[in-house]
Amino acid sequence: WIYGLWYYLPYGYNASRDVVTLVKSVLFHRRNPLHFHFITDSIAQQILSSLFHTWMVPAVKVDFYDADELKSEVSWIPNKHYSGIYGLMKLVLTKTLPSDLQRVIVLDTDITFATDIAELWAVFHKFKGQQVLGLVENQSDWYLGNLWKNHRPWPALSRGFNTGVILLLLDRLRKLRWEQMWRLTAERELMSMLSTSLADQDIFNAVIKQNPFLVHQLPCFWNVQLSDHTRSEKCYKDVSDLKVIHWNSPKKLRVKNKHVEFFRNLYLTFLEYDGNLLRRELFGCPTQGEAQGELQKTLSELDEDDPCYEFRRERFTVHRTHLYFLHYEYEPSSDNTDVTLVAQLSMDRLQMLEAICKHWEGPISLALYLSDAEAQQFLRYAQGSEVLMSRGNVGYHIVYKEGQFYPVNLLRNVAMRQVNTPYMFLSDIDFLPMYGLYEYLRKSVVQLDMANAKKALVVPAFETLRYRLSYPKSKAELLSQLDMGTLFTFRYHVWTKGHAPTNFAKWRTATTPYKVQWEADFEPYVMVRRDSPEYDRRFVGFGWNKVAHIMELDAQEYEFVVLPNAYMIHMPHAPSFDITKFRSNKQYRVCLKTLKEEFQQNMSRRYGFAALKYMTAENNS
Repeated sequence: WIYGLWYYLPYGYNASRDVVTLVKSVLFHRRNPLHFHFITDSIAQQILSSLFHTWMVPAVKVDFYDADELKSEVSWIPNKHYSGIYGLMKLVLTKTLPSDLQRVIVLDTDITFATDIAELWAVFHKFKGQQVLGLVENQSDWYLGNLWKNHRPWPALSRGFNTGVILLLLDRLRKLRWEQMWRLTAERELMSMLSTSLADQDIFNAVIKQNPFLVHQLPCFWNVQLSDHTRSEKCYKDVSDLKVIHWNSPKKLRVKNKHVEFFRNLYLTFLEYDGNLLRRELFGCPTQGEAQGELQKTLSELDEDDPCYEFRRERFTVHRTHLYFLHYEYEPSSDNTDVTLVAQLSMDRLQMLEAICKHWEGPISLALYLSDAEAQQFLRYAQGSEVLMSRGNVGYHIVYKEGQFYPVNLLRNVAMRQVNTPYMFLSDIDFLPMYGLYEYLRKSVVQLDMANAKKALVVPAFETLRYRLSYPKSKAELLSQLDMGTLFTFRYHVWTKGHAPTNFAKWRTATTPYKVQWEADFEPYVMVRRDSPEYDRRFVGFGWNKVAHIMELDAQEYEFVVLPNAYMIHMPHAPSFDITKFRSNKQYRVCLKTLKEEFQQNMSRRYGFAALKYMTAENNS
């Protein structure tokens, strides 16, 4: 089998999305193992390593190299290209990639494959003599210097070459002392040119002009360029000839080309393609990694005849996860009181995001359960929202759909793990926190010495059945709406036990925080330290997902303290698919009961005698 080795350059939050589309197009067509070499900044590495780890695609190996360590190698080159310093890093590959790596395919992020990358790899066999670079001719007139008056490009052979797709023979380049070759050329040309316009491409072309023997010219279908000044239509007769499409324009999908609709549809197909389908094994090539082997072993130990098999399997499902799907910019405050709101949602709750952002000015960590196509809808929604785009401190983490249950506790854990403040407020997406809750919680951190005590601060929960609510600006206003019947204590009419221990009667007149005791089925919304326990993954869909977590906090001897001037309000919405399933499906309810019992047994094993009260409380409830 060919072991396809290639490399690529993504930086920051937004670039990681482009990589995924490129990778999908490569994986869709490939029939061989692949090894990706990513030169990235630390942000893109965090996102992509997590993505590949959870994607679990067989026969794919991934390595990362720190771009920040390479900046000094190219930062001396003035560059006007929109890619900035990162657009120059292809020049230092001989130095960066492992010395035993002999050949590599180098790709830009804005590329879509329409064929198996192994076909391109096979072109290495056609290199002759001293050829070390495989490149496609530039399809624009840029290097001819006739685009506008006084247009003065860098030197190039005729039309020059495009560096969006490069075949590099690394071992031979090293022997030719490539490092010295490009540096001397760049220094010489910069004396008159002053800066590069097209980043690495200008320097590659200047080197080639001096040393034409270095290039093996690739057929143009290996890099059909769709930038503003290209005439790519002349490069191919029929779209079926095409192998690689390169959206090398800042305008991307808005370029002019007679086949642009075809190209756009191909790109959009991979953009929205279900990445889980790419987890298939390669035919005749069993190459399970350690993690995949462990997972298969765990799943094989489950009893498929167990009526609750699907529930148990869900606990071990690895969901592909794309952290920080949108740009994120936030530095926690230095006073160690900062709080992140944590929540999870699916597509049907998207309309809550703007309202929550208006009610909570602090950082937010959200896990969104979406399909690949829905992720693109979300992206369009977010980019079209002034409210969401004005906020840099919201982390959006996509967990891709798989299986038949809503993995509510997995989603909560994903959002919790991305919290970078000392405290987190564990909420739900259909609740609006009171105005000013963020600042109130930060003050409570100091007032209640949260840093040195195991406390869970309870924010009392209310609900309205009205879609249009005049949101109460104060506790007095809330109490008035409560008395008028505009508001109710949360779930008072269907599930009183969930919030009864909050003691709403006491809260009405309370002016100072007060302690409450855990009781069976208690599931308040709380603020805790970031190091508090995660949610139990066995609970999916509807039922017991928060109850189990609060029980765990109690078992770890957290004190529950109700805040006298805090509140949140549940907004009405159509019932979720999972609650409908719970109500209509007897087997669902039976399995939930079984999982509860197993969870309680686990608790008694972990916490010993102290956990007995959970068993007796459950029996009495």
